[in-house]
Amino acid sequence: MKILAIDTSNHPMTVALLDDRQLLASTTLNMVRNHSIYLMPTIDELMQRVKWRPSDLERIVVAQGPGSYTGVRIAVTTAKVLAATLKIGLVGVSSLSVLAANVPPINQALIAPFFDARRGNVYGGVYQWKDQQLVNVQKDAHLAMTEFVEQLGKLKQPVILVGQLTKRINQHFDGQLPDNVTLLSAGYAIPDPQKLALLGADQDAVTDLDAFVPHYLLLTEAEVEWKKQHPNAPHRNYVREV
Repeated sequence: MKILAIDTSNHPMTVALLDDRQLLASTTLNMVRNHSIYLMPTIDELMQRVKWRPSDLERIVVAQGPGSYTGVRIAVTTAKVLAATLKIGLVGVSSLSVLAANVPPINQALIAPFFDARRGNVYGGVYQWKDQQLVNVQKDAHLAMTEFVEQLGKLKQPVILVGQLTKRINQHFDGQLPDNVTLLSAGYAIPDPQKLALLGADQDAVTDLDAFVPHYLLLTEAEVEWKKQHPNAPHRNYVREV
């Protein structure tokens, strides 16, 4: 199966092409956040390098969030348009699970990936490898970094923390970790598009492209204000997911 994998959910932008689970080409940019400018040219460049035409693609796997609101929208919108145009399968994968997959499946410890969500908050979840499959054992959530670490300390088993302690997080977090929690180096906080593709390779493709939406986990400020002004408006997909 020929797969295009896309992740622009946070600061790094990663794209990969795989054929029968083998990586053919990939690009990771961790310099700027103008994903809307670089994403399509990067996809086109990789396609040319491997001599693929758009019609050769059989599946698109996209990091569906959580993460940057704008970044997640860019990847999801691009993936939906390509999947609809090419009439191929689309699979969404948790952006946090992509970080968790950076820990090899030989490790049985719990894996806790996290992203900076501003104001001392993070997007975090807990995963574990079971029979070579990455399983979500604690749902992705938006919460304070201090609360996230406190929850991990109560798990009473080894936990591998995967993410980058940014300056914004450290302004609200003292850096103290429970004895059962180990923070990996920042290199593990870069998403790997090959792992993203492999996570989505065996999942069922979405059946309704129109209903496929980003996993924000939190309302944007604009949506909060809109709901205040329209308290009787019907429920929409952008409301906080649990």
